[in-house]
Amino acid sequence: MSAQEKLPPVAGERISERRARTERLMQAFHEAYPDAHCALTYETPFQLLIATILSAQCTDARVNEVTPALFDAYPDARSMAAAPIADLERLVMPTGFFRQKAKNLLAGAQRIVDVYDGEIPETVEELATIPGAARKTANVVVSNCFPENAAGIAVDTHVQRIARRLGITRQWEPPKIEAELMKFVSRDHWNMLTHLMIDHGRAICKAPIPRCDECPLAIASECPSQGRWDARRPRA
Repeated sequence: MSAQEKLPPVAGERISERRARTERLMQAFHEAYPDAHCALTYETPFQLLIATILSAQCTDARVNEVTPALFDAYPDARSMAAAPIADLERLVMPTGFFRQKAKNLLAGAQRIVDVYDGEIPETVEELATIPGAARKTANVVVSNCFPENAAGIAVDTHVQRIARRLGITRQWEPPKIEAELMKFVSRDHWNMLTHLMIDHGRAICKAPIPRCDECPLAIASECPSQGRWDARRPRA
C-alpha cells in the first residue's frame, strides 16, 4: 500500500453500524467469490506450514512450482529435519531469500521433531514459535487445517489494503488490523476472510489503483473509498 494512501474514516459511523456494515460486506464477499480457498498446494498441515513460510516475498504460484520436488524429497518434519542445508537451499532457491528460508525450514522441522514429536502443533501460539512462522503463518495453518482452534485472522498485504479501503480499520500494523477485524467480523467468518480478501485484491481492489467500476461491493454502496481513484486511472 502506498504511503500516500491516507483514507478518511466513515463519517459518523457508530461501532454498531460498522459491525453491521462489515457483516454485509462479508456476505457480499462470499457471493462474489464462492470458490475462495487457500491458493497454496498442500496435503498435510506440515506441507502448508512449509509452503506458507516459502510464500514470504514470493507468489503462491511460484511456491506451488517449487513444493512438489521439495515434498517429494522431504514430505514430513522428520525427513526435513535431517536434510542437508545445501539441498534445501537448492530446492527453494526460486522462491527468493533461499538461504534464510532453507535455514528456517531446517530449524523449524527440527523444533517440530524435538518439541512436538514430529507432529504439527494445532494452536496459533505454538505454531508461532516455529522458526520462520510468525503469527500470520500460524493463522494460515490453523484456519485451514485446525479451524476449530482459530484464534485470529491472517493479515497479508491484500487484507491490510482492503480492510483500510473498506473503512473497517484505519490501522497500519498487521497485529492492530487483526485485532480490529476480530472485533467487527463474526468468528464464523475468520477462517475465510483472508481468502476472500486475497481474491478481491487480486481481481478488483488492486494496488495502487483499484477497479472500483467493476467492484460488487462498490455497487452495493458499502465501500467508503469507491471512486477516489478515478482521477488517477489511466485513460483508455
